[in-house]
Amino acid sequence: MKITAPKFIKRMMPELIWGLEDDERVFLTFDDGPTPGITEYILQQLDKYNAKATFFCLGKNVEMYPDLYERIIAAGHKVGNHSYSHIKGWGRSEEEYVEDVDFANQFLHSDLYRPPYGRITGAQVKALAPRYRLIMWDVLSQDYNRNISPQKCLNKVLRHVKAGSVVVFHDSGKAYKNMHYALPRTLQYIKEQGLRCSTIELWKG
Repeated sequence: MKITAPKFIKRMMPELIWGLEDDERVFLTFDDGPTPGITEYILQQLDKYNAKATFFCLGKNVEMYPDLYERIIAAGHKVGNHSYSHIKGWGRSEEEYVEDVDFANQFLHSDLYRPPYGRITGAQVKALAPRYRLIMWDVLSQDYNRNISPQKCLNKVLRHVKAGSVVVFHDSGKAYKNMHYALPRTLQYIKEQGLRCSTIELWKG
């Protein structure tokens, strides 16, 4: 998967938000949590650098670990919807896909949504866009990829991150080794660049 999205996809689906216009901030995001033993590490690192982030949570994980979910919110971070069951949009009907997303929002109550795998059809986008801001990314760490080293994961991020970037890490066991190494070093780099990490705050209108 490419780190950044092809321009033709951005033109085809203007409802998808890939980056934000900002001269001072970077927007770190974490997909797939909350996950016991991993979410706590992320929160610790964010707190160490006085950084805020947006967690795109799975409804099923919030249902299983409500206390951990509340810790994310209590720490001043933003939460977003990442579907209930990590559903892939491609090959799913619009009705089935939207139903899974809306069911997740019974636990999340968020106006932000990120499609799992970034796989979403035009019809699904049109159905969700009136109610959610659809957040993609412009820097994908690929921390979940067990074929790359922690150093390579870090390099992918540092090579592309800039003011206004939406960066994806994962709050999951599969990604933990690479994320564990790359996250604190990314936070240090962002600080050294004179930037700060903020939550994604967007409003429908």
